[in-house]
This record gives sequence, structure tokens and C-alpha cells, in this order.
Amino acid sequence: MIVILYVSVAVIAVAFLILALSVSRTLRSVDSTLNSVSKMLDGLENQLKGVTQETAELLHKTNELAENIGEKTKELNSVVYAVKGIGSSIETFNQSLKKITTTVGSQLEKNQNKISQAVQWSQVVKQVLDKWKRKEESPAAQTQNNTVSESRGSIERARN
Repeated sequence: MIVILYVSVAVIAVAFLILALSVSRTLRSVDSTLNSVSKMLDGLENQLKGVTQETAELLHKTNELAENIGEKTKELNSVVYAVKGIGSSIETFNQSLKKITTTVGSQLEKNQNKISQAVQWSQVVKQVLDKWKRKEESPAAQTQNNTVSESRGSIERARN
């Protein structure tokens, strides 16, 4: 029986040795895996630092751009207000021009009779001057008498 006991202890010792070796191999494998994961995390951390810096720069540039756009918008607003003022001025000018046109048209209608008389008188004066010029060019006195009588007839027609 003691032999069985020694054999059992020997089997247990061998099993413990095999277990210790297996655990050792597993721990080495886990160690290499953890080292690989650690290196990968270090690389990710460095990349994340780079991304964080780029994100901060991008955010800074975005803020500058937003500020610049705000300034440009304010400047553009003043231009829009100026154009609006010009549009209002042009509209007022157009209204004034319409009023003047309407007034001139109504005055023309009111004075149409006077205008036609003035045109008729100017035609008579022109005829008289033309006849007078012809009279000076032609020595015949008879032509002169005809001119005067025609002028009188034109004046009479204009009065009617």
C-alpha cells in the first residue's frame, strides 16, 4: 500500500508539473497577446492625439470662418440697405415723373386751342416773310399787292 501511495504522489507530481507547464505556456501566450494589445493601444493613443489636434485646429478654423462670415454678412447688410434706399429713391422719382407727365398732358389739353392758334400765326408770319423776300427779289409791284392780300386772307382764316 505504501507503494500505491508513492505512485499516487508521483502521478500527482507529474500531473502538477504538466499543469504548471501548461499554465506557464498559456501565461506566455497571454503575455505576448497583452504586449501586442499594449503596442496597438499606444499606436491608437498617438493617432488619437493627432486626430484630437487636427480636430482642435479644424474647430479653430471653423470659428474663424464663422466670425469672418458674420463680418461679411454685416458688410453685406449695409450694401443691401443702401440698395434698398436707392430703390426707394428711384420709386419716388418715378412717381414724381408720372405726376409731371400727367400735369403736362392735362396742361397741353387745356391749352390746345392756344397752341393751335400760335401755330397758325407762326405759319402766317412765315408766309408773310416768304412773300416779303419774294417781293424784294422781284421788282414788280403787282406781286407785292398779291402778297399783302394773301397775308390778310391767311390772318382772317386764322382768326376764324
